[in-house]
Amino acid sequence: MSYITINDRKIGHDQPPYIIAEMSANHNGKIENAFAIIKMAKECGADAVKLQTYKPDTITLDSDSPDFIIKGGLWDGQSLYELYQGAHLPWEWHKILFEYAAEIGITIFSSPFDDTAVDLLEELNTPAYKIASFEAIDLPLIRRVAATGKPMIISTGIADEIEIAEAIEAAQNAGCKELAILHCVSGYPAPAEDYNLHTITDMKDRYKLIIGLSDHTLDNTTAITSVALGVSIIEKHVTLDRNGGGADDSFSLEASGLKELCTGAKTAWISLGTVNYGKKSSEKGNVQFRRSLYFIKPMKKGDIITPEHIKSVRPGFGLAPKYYGDIIGKIVTKDIKFATAVQPDLFK
Repeated sequence: MSYITINDRKIGHDQPPYIIAEMSANHNGKIENAFAIIKMAKECGADAVKLQTYKPDTITLDSDSPDFIIKGGLWDGQSLYELYQGAHLPWEWHKILFEYAAEIGITIFSSPFDDTAVDLLEELNTPAYKIASFEAIDLPLIRRVAATGKPMIISTGIADEIEIAEAIEAAQNAGCKELAILHCVSGYPAPAEDYNLHTITDMKDRYKLIIGLSDHTLDNTTAITSVALGVSIIEKHVTLDRNGGGADDSFSLEASGLKELCTGAKTAWISLGTVNYGKKSSEKGNVQFRRSLYFIKPMKKGDIITPEHIKSVRPGFGLAPKYYGDIIGKIVTKDIKFATAVQPDLFK
C-alpha cells in the first residue's frame, strides 16, 4: 500500500511523518484541559489529535473481584472500573471538541472501544479510526470500523504475528481499503530497549502496509530514530503537565517535547533524501578545502617536473592528487610561478 489519506493529508513513505498527539486521559476530567491540549497540538505542529471514546461500562465491569484489580505499574490497586471512570472522555464533549479542532485547523479522530462508540464517531463524521493495542484482538470491533469505509490505524502492542495477521485480514475482508499498522510496546512507560526497532523493517516487508510507531518511551529518541527505518506515522501521548497527576500524564510529552518531536521527525525524514553521491548545495563552496597539486618551486618553460616541483596541498583548485605519478617527468610548457595550481595546459 502506497498511501492512506486522512483529511486530504497523504500519508506514506515519500511524505513527512504524520504526527498524532494522543490526548488519552490527560484532560483529567476538565474540558478546558481538552481544549488546551488540542490547541497545543496545533501550535506544536502535530498533524492530528486523537481521543479515546468509551464509557467505563462499555470497556469493563464494575467489579472488585481480583480479575478486575490492577496489580503493579502506574495504576496499582485501582479497579479497572475506577481507572476508566476517571480517565474517560465524556461523550457530550466529543462534538464540542470536534468543532473546536475544525475551527483551529487540526484533524481530530478517536479510538472507539465498542460499537456504540463507532456510532457516535460516525455521527461526528470522524475522518479516520484508531484501534488501540489492547483491542487489536477484538476482530468484531475491527470489522465494524472497517465497514465505515474510513482509514484505519491499528496499534500492535502485545499482539504476536498471528494476531496481527488476523487483525489485518479482518479489516481488509470487511472493506477497509486504507490501513496502517503501528509498531508498539504496551508498557507505560516503555524502555527504549523493548522497542526493537528493526521490527519495523520486517513489518514493512511482511505486511506491505503503511507502518508507524506508537511510542511510549519518555523522550523522543526512539520515535525520531524510527523515521530512518521507514515509519510514516508517529503517535505519542501528550499532556499539559507531566506532573499533573492524571492516569497518563507521567509518560506523556509536554508542549516543548511535542514541538521537538514534530521538528525532529520531519528533519529526520528530510535528511533521508535520495541516493546521491554528487556534490550537495552546501558543499559547493568548500571545494577550496580539498587537496590538489600545486607547483612549489618556480619553473622555466622546458623544465622537467620532478618530485621537488609539485606537492599535494590545500586548496583544491589544481589537479587531483591521484595524478601525481602521471605528472612526474612531464615537461612544462610555459614559465611557472611558485604556488601555481597544476593544470593540464601547463605540461606535456
